[in-house]
Amino acid sequence: MPASSIPTRYNFAFPIRQLSRAFARAGSAALPMQIVNISAYKFVSLDDIETLRPEMRSRCDDLDLKGTILLAPEGINMFLAGPREAIDGFMAWLHADARFADIAPKESLSDNQPFKRMLVRAKKEIITMKRPLIRPEEGRAPSVRPVDLKRWLDQGHDDEGRPVVMLDTRNDFEVAVGTFDNVVEYNLTKFSEFPDVIEARKAEFEGKTVVSFCTGGIRCEKAAIHMQEVGIGHVYQLEGGILKYFEEVGGDHYRGDCFVFDYRTALNPNLEPAGPKQCFACRAVVTPEEQQSPQYVVGKSCPHCVGRHDQAAA
Repeated sequence: MPASSIPTRYNFAFPIRQLSRAFARAGSAALPMQIVNISAYKFVSLDDIETLRPEMRSRCDDLDLKGTILLAPEGINMFLAGPREAIDGFMAWLHADARFADIAPKESLSDNQPFKRMLVRAKKEIITMKRPLIRPEEGRAPSVRPVDLKRWLDQGHDDEGRPVVMLDTRNDFEVAVGTFDNVVEYNLTKFSEFPDVIEARKAEFEGKTVVSFCTGGIRCEKAAIHMQEVGIGHVYQLEGGILKYFEEVGGDHYRGDCFVFDYRTALNPNLEPAGPKQCFACRAVVTPEEQQSPQYVVGKSCPHCVGRHDQAAA
């Protein structure tokens, strides 16, 4: 590696010439390429999606980024991955638009690109709840910081003495990979089921503080607003979701890993790729033990679906 290409932000004290010789002896495999993975969203009114969509796609292609950006009248939701310089370049470009100037993405690192392609899509909602009157940009539900939530869970109640209920707003297959201790979850198969389920059970939360959470914050933000609207009195959203909790607090009061929607499948509390994988034939989560099965063929089948494939072929 030429000395000029060594990232200066690491502030190496080792002599540059000697370091370069060491890299040359070790070969390129000594330094795996670090891919920066970011996720971010913002509820903000967008009325220029037809113009914004090709601009964003062009910028991502120029920087060789991969991932998905969703644009809707209610805002933006994005998952991107690429080298540090490319990610920083995209965020600088995005922040130049006043509507997105305060977006602060969550980051994790991987040795490989977790996405296969770049998509920029126009949608009706950036997260589908099928409740168009819920408009988070007009006012959010209260949020709780990860460090404060940990303190509440440590002491067994919030700062006003109310018991704390952790409410998982994710789908059932995500919950199966990992969630908080003593969680309330409803085996959802899609987020649009949440409003009817919570309305039917709102009496269960009387006198309690409810903290809704999800992977990165977007679903629990909509969920918390809806819970307020149906009359649940003390509702918070976990600021930044599970991934922000991992980043700031670690894995306290959490069991398992966090499912993510890319080829890493799950991250542990250190924000490192974990053991579970997702079967891209049936979308089931495949445990490390199940990955040892001859029925698990990457991209084709797993123990959850191989029988169904055989029946369909017959």
